[in-house]
Amino acid sequence: MNERKELDLLIGPADSTRIHDALKRGASRRDVLTMLMAGGMQAALASGIATVASNAHAAETPKKGGRIKVAGATAAVSDTLDPAKQSNHTDYIRGFMFYNGLTYLDGSLTPQPSLAEEFATKDAKTWVFKLRKGVTFHDGKPLTPQDVIFSIMRHKNPATASKAKVLADPIDEVTATGPNEVTIRLATPNADLPVVLGTYHFHIVKDGTTDFNAGIGTGPYKVKEFKPGVRSLAIRNDNYWKPNRPYVDEIEYVGIGDESARINALLAGELDLVGSVNPRSIDRITATGKHAIFETKAGTYTDMVVRLDSAPGNNPDFVKALKYLFNREQMLKSIMIGRGVVANDQPIDPSNRFYFNGLKQRAYDPDKAKFHFQKSGIGSTVVPMVVSPAATSSVEIGLVLQYAAKQIGMNLDVRRMPADGYWSQHWMKHPVGFGAVNPRPSADVLLTSFFKSDAPWNESAWKSEKFDQLLVAARGEPDTAKRAQIYADMQVMIHEGSGIGIPFFMSNIDGHSKKLKGLTPIPLGGMMGYTFAEHVWLDT
Repeated sequence: MNERKELDLLIGPADSTRIHDALKRGASRRDVLTMLMAGGMQAALASGIATVASNAHAAETPKKGGRIKVAGATAAVSDTLDPAKQSNHTDYIRGFMFYNGLTYLDGSLTPQPSLAEEFATKDAKTWVFKLRKGVTFHDGKPLTPQDVIFSIMRHKNPATASKAKVLADPIDEVTATGPNEVTIRLATPNADLPVVLGTYHFHIVKDGTTDFNAGIGTGPYKVKEFKPGVRSLAIRNDNYWKPNRPYVDEIEYVGIGDESARINALLAGELDLVGSVNPRSIDRITATGKHAIFETKAGTYTDMVVRLDSAPGNNPDFVKALKYLFNREQMLKSIMIGRGVVANDQPIDPSNRFYFNGLKQRAYDPDKAKFHFQKSGIGSTVVPMVVSPAATSSVEIGLVLQYAAKQIGMNLDVRRMPADGYWSQHWMKHPVGFGAVNPRPSADVLLTSFFKSDAPWNESAWKSEKFDQLLVAARGEPDTAKRAQIYADMQVMIHEGSGIGIPFFMSNIDGHSKKLKGLTPIPLGGMMGYTFAEHVWLDT
């Protein structure tokens, strides 16, 4: 029996995958032993399992060297290497090339040590992080507590214009409590702080950094070239603190907005890895025999956004009518070729531990849709619905809704906008439109970012004081069962009251050359939750 199968039998496939992922990210046998004992396993048994896990990992030895070219779906002059201002997968991917966080999220989205080799709390309000020794930035400067303090606290400064300000606001202070230790004190308890700190916005930069174009971090690669909207070149950081990482010598990353162009370049051998593959392109990719797809099931969704602060969205019956027009099963089958799961107008997907499966599924019901539409009194008034290829599948969803709306007398006018500039010029700027949300590391981060009354990405302008109070209560609740009940109540509130309609959750699909190895799912998004750079290798 090979070691990997033996490990599956000893501790189960889920825990086996979690440990295997940790080893792939650079964890040592000692780290695995610590993980197992922290879960309550006896030392002798944990030691044996750690040995099996290490042997299994050694059997899949990656090769060093080579150059790869990778393409995502976006490129813009607003591309940035400032972690605080990053806002799309292109930024996030580059962020993970050049920086590290205090923690990272494994294949089960559990926070694991990174620049902080240990973290602990007694009350979820005061957290102590012990920094890893011997870590240096790309320019040779040693990592210090002051770098961590600067990196975290800058999110709170309005002048920074951080996309994560709403997540950083509960942080009261970050102080150095030792030569290699920082203590973070929160205004209110947050059991998920290590999860938050494992996300892309909270990457650690040098104290006092004002120009981020050089991308000086502690990450696996250094910046060789960065041209916003064009490309970046990343070269191996030979002084990376993780032994034997990374594997590839150089990575060229570009954004190609047209999916067909990305696929053509992949099949022509010009690219080694591409993101955001349409399910309809899968057969074309796999038919070559030289290429494969990489599917990550996660909470990615494209949502219909009805603004509640303007007509016609300020009419609750109009919003209800639209939601009853979603034929979700048919949309999933016809638009996504079944690559996903049916959703229910709330953002927490079934793979999340806090998903509330007791929420009754809102079914496709033309009769109820017609009842509420007639009650709204809108009549034959033309209602524009803005769609764009930038919001994946929104064009197809919009056309399906337009046809269904016509059957009940609703006059939806689908207006297609180009992908370029959609997020800055159209998203959240029309009475009825579409958004696209990448997976978030926790229920708290997702709900805080998109549904808190004062969140900058509160797409439908839905405001609920009760929801905001429950958000704080859930964040500080250490009892998982009680926390799950709070999140269940919040999912019901979004389902019933917000202006968001979510027909299905989409799998993230990437295409790659079969020579590219090392990809494993991280349910934050495609390309290993944007972290592929330090894990992939070429089998030439």
